[in-house]
Amino acid sequence: MHTADPKSNLWTHTAAPAPDYPTLKGERRADVVVVGAGFTGLSAALHAAEGGADTVLLEVHQPGFGASGRNNGQVIPAYSRHNPDDAVKVFGKDRGERLNEMVAGSADLVFDLIAKHDMDCEAVQEGWLQPAHRASRMKGVQIKHDQWAARGAPVEMYDADRAAELTGSPIYHGGWLHRSGGHINPLGYSRGLARAAHAAGAAVHGDSPVQSIDREGGHWRLKLPHGVVRAEKVILATNGYTGNLFPNLRQTIVPLRSTHVATTPLGDNVAKSILPGGHGLSDTRQALWAFRKERYGRIVTTSAPVFTTGARRRMTESTIKRLKTAFPQIEQPEIEYVWEGIIAMTQERLPRYHELAGGMIAALGYSGRGIALGTAVGRMMAQRILGTPAGELALPALPLKPLPMHDLVVPLARTLSWYFRWKDTRD
Repeated sequence: MHTADPKSNLWTHTAAPAPDYPTLKGERRADVVVVGAGFTGLSAALHAAEGGADTVLLEVHQPGFGASGRNNGQVIPAYSRHNPDDAVKVFGKDRGERLNEMVAGSADLVFDLIAKHDMDCEAVQEGWLQPAHRASRMKGVQIKHDQWAARGAPVEMYDADRAAELTGSPIYHGGWLHRSGGHINPLGYSRGLARAAHAAGAAVHGDSPVQSIDREGGHWRLKLPHGVVRAEKVILATNGYTGNLFPNLRQTIVPLRSTHVATTPLGDNVAKSILPGGHGLSDTRQALWAFRKERYGRIVTTSAPVFTTGARRRMTESTIKRLKTAFPQIEQPEIEYVWEGIIAMTQERLPRYHELAGGMIAALGYSGRGIALGTAVGRMMAQRILGTPAGELALPALPLKPLPMHDLVVPLARTLSWYFRWKDTRD
């Protein structure tokens, strides 16, 4: 079974079931059309509908089909690469701190929505750990902690002994903890957002690919195989699955496979010894080692194959080796699920927001932080649609900057995992 097949995805088998949202047929008018039912689009549709906008949400498959339903499930209120001071340097003090505030509150937003709408998605908000895999990485960890602490985030440092207690692993030298982080069943969360958006009045349509978007008088006309939607405003929320609906948008990001592996359920004693406090973990490697435990005692971790041929076998072998290193108490790890989704990376590893033309807006490029950040950005775009001035948003509207030689950059980027693994061995 190919790793992109939904049946290979653990969450397909454990998420709460969802209705099949109907194909859009015929002609429809709306205030706003949201294209893409991942975290960003679902959050945008929910908040726009709650704000009183007549909202239509269109998804090429069903909500959560893409990487939003096929990730590790960690909810992380921090940047993938940068620190808060970097945001200030890039965007200026006012806008940078506004973005820092949005990022800092992004995990709480996720868990607040889960509670408000009673979503069945295995939500655990016990915190997120970033332990240092080499002693030399503790300096960077301390900087991250200090900059978030200066902004009032609920963070703390811990030493090697405490790292062993928190993670259940003997390999870490200390690290930092962000208490508002956690983990979820991401497909269950996607389906929960879809239910909430529908209950708020949004028309949610699955199996409804948008074939083209054209200007027609003062409205946008979205053509689908079996219908047409006309709306004054459009939100493009396609992220790693962005196609050619708007010129050059696809060329601004690098879509990368995000691959994940789950063990068989562990015995109770072993399972209790790994991340015993219910935390999620993403360490300081650039070729990331991330671990979390799901409700049945499986360990869910990341993988990064360079080539797809024979990838399942190679990922199984490398994951077993990694698990034995990180958690030697798992004597004979067995792999049950291997799956992938497509995430969007940006060159600077910061999300991008674009005001494309006449009421059409887009945001994409969460670089592995899509659950928390995508949810927050979706709400931000709904606020924009509902009338918030662009200058008051957390993200500035940036011009499109297509990557030179994009079609060559994408396959070359996939080979960087070799370089990152080498860097991870260096001080």
